[in-house]
Amino acid sequence: MTLHTPDEVDKIRDSCRIVFEVQQLLADAIRPGISTVELDSLAEETIRKNGAHPAFKGYNGFPASICASVNSEAVHGFPNNDSLVAGDMLSIDVGVLLDQYYGDGAFTLGVGQISEANQHLLNTTELALQDGVRSAQPSGRLSDISHAIQLRVESNGMSVIREFGGHGIGRTLHEDPHIPNYGSPGRGPKLQVGFVIAIEPIVSMGRPEIVVADDGWTTTTRDGATVAHFEHTVAITKNGPEILTLPKKETTTVL
Repeated sequence: MTLHTPDEVDKIRDSCRIVFEVQQLLADAIRPGISTVELDSLAEETIRKNGAHPAFKGYNGFPASICASVNSEAVHGFPNNDSLVAGDMLSIDVGVLLDQYYGDGAFTLGVGQISEANQHLLNTTELALQDGVRSAQPSGRLSDISHAIQLRVESNGMSVIREFGGHGIGRTLHEDPHIPNYGSPGRGPKLQVGFVIAIEPIVSMGRPEIVVADDGWTTTTRDGATVAHFEHTVAITKNGPEILTLPKKETTTVL
């Protein structure tokens, strides 16, 4: 794990500020009838207007500026020209590169009116993210985050997608360590002031098994269950975790 200086954390925060701006614009634009290609164009335009680069575009061949995953698509969905319809669940992952430092964040939003079950999925996944962030305490262990997420998800009768999880972030988009969304507490490296990590529960309403499409990216649940995905980039500080993918006035070490 990389220890970042306060100046480096500030640079990551600058990238995360753009991530937040993009997320807000996309959330306002999501409605029945819009396509994820249109959302992708809005994201790229906003990122570039800020003097930054869309971190996902071209990353290992990924073709777009955002990952746009609909309903049973768990992660890494390609934006396309299909119109969203009321009741859909859309997960959007945004990555930004600014001045050699990365920011990363994801959210899921219902399109128009959604079912109570889908709303429960959203609420559970957001709470799992909050639990994971709250557990990212200096001198704690990495798996404390994993355990907190798993406990929240499974206590609500849902499943974590086990093949994907959080990660370190800084001068590269994905740094060590990998952060599973499951596991026993008190294991793995000690968390230290200066670590910056992306915490991202990916939660299935049904079974956790997944299938990867022929494009090598788009990942869906094998049973067709709906998925939600939330992510924050978080710095470990002497006072606890600080969420960088929120405006500084809104960040808190007590969620």
